[in-house]
Amino acid sequence: MDVTPRWLEPEEKAAWDSFIRMQETLIGRLSRHVQTDSGMSASDYIVLSSLTERGGGRMRFLDLAKSVEWEKSRMSHQVSRMTKRGLTVREECPDDGRGAFVVATPAGYKAIEDAAPMHVERVRRLFVDALTPSQLSTLALISKRILDHIEKQPG
Repeated sequence: MDVTPRWLEPEEKAAWDSFIRMQETLIGRLSRHVQTDSGMSASDYIVLSSLTERGGGRMRFLDLAKSVEWEKSRMSHQVSRMTKRGLTVREECPDDGRGAFVVATPAGYKAIEDAAPMHVERVRRLFVDALTPSQLSTLALISKRILDHIEKQPG
């Protein structure tokens, strides 16, 4: 079946282009700062913050991968690197022989506790401080709407 693309109108393209540029610039800058400030990669930070904020320090491997929108193989490689550095450990799941937990170690907790204050300050300076409270609220609503829309889409 041949589908004719619905090309973006100039206003749509401008919104999309500026969103992508903003997102890539912001994430790139924050990633570099995390590395410089803490010696952790942005991926280390994402995994440790997900484990400690959402999972109480321990999450099923597949739940962790899903929570950060990563493929299983990417999460596996990341956790292996972090385990070698003593930031996480894997624990077998007693209920499911195929499942495993990823657990933040004391060193992992210390790393995220040391990195988080500077990261939050940089998020505030680069993102929050650029917007009024009303703009921030609007952005949160728009972001949630897009995320809800994405969740309704197949695959």
